[in-house]
Amino acid sequence: MKLMRNARMLGVGGLAAVIVALGGSMLPASGQVWPHPVGEAPTGGTAAVPMATRAQPMNMGGSGPSNAALTADIAAARVATAKYSTDLNKAKADGYQIITKMMPNMGFHFMNAKITGFNVRKPQILVYEHTGSKWQLGALEWVFLKMPKNPPLPNATFGSFPAACHYADGTFIPDQNSKTCKKTAPDGAKFTFWHPDLITMHVWAWYPNPAGLYSSTNPLVSPFNGG
Repeated sequence: MKLMRNARMLGVGGLAAVIVALGGSMLPASGQVWPHPVGEAPTGGTAAVPMATRAQPMNMGGSGPSNAALTADIAAARVATAKYSTDLNKAKADGYQIITKMMPNMGFHFMNAKITGFNVRKPQILVYEHTGSKWQLGALEWVFLKMPKNPPLPNATFGSFPAACHYADGTFIPDQNSKTCKKTAPDGAKFTFWHPDLITMHVWAWYPNPAGLYSSTNPLVSPFNGG
């Protein structure tokens, strides 16, 4: 394979996505968060919730079959990702790589390029909060090329992420045309991949969020916006 732009088809969210990479291993088109969600969370000087050192039970609220199903799904997701809750190195060892730097009221995003399709136990993206030397898993994220006809989780809401060029240090530059991606970011980081417009689904399974379980942003993580 020539070390030039090459296109590959890899499955994400059950659909094929085209990515364009320059040399090295190529990552699939996968989604990150973007500040255009359905139901944006408020911002402001909210006090931080202390970083957790171990998994804590979640109260999903409500009752009935839909809530029972959601509670079971979130429980399954938490059990599967508990090993990553405060161990970013473990996540990296299992294939999660940085795809964004700190995004305000969201976090740092790490993606596992090998995960395809929707599996509640295998989120494609882990969203971490960072303070000092500590990393705390906050949200899990799944991505889709089209709005799901039926929400994969009960009453799920969705955000979006525009087509963008991504770089090895987490820098991304919105761009609708893969052919115009620069080989390096302004700071010199190498180009890794490009993806088309994406639909995203956040689940704040590891950090409380008064804006809602599915909100793309979380006012309680604003104290960590400095990274």
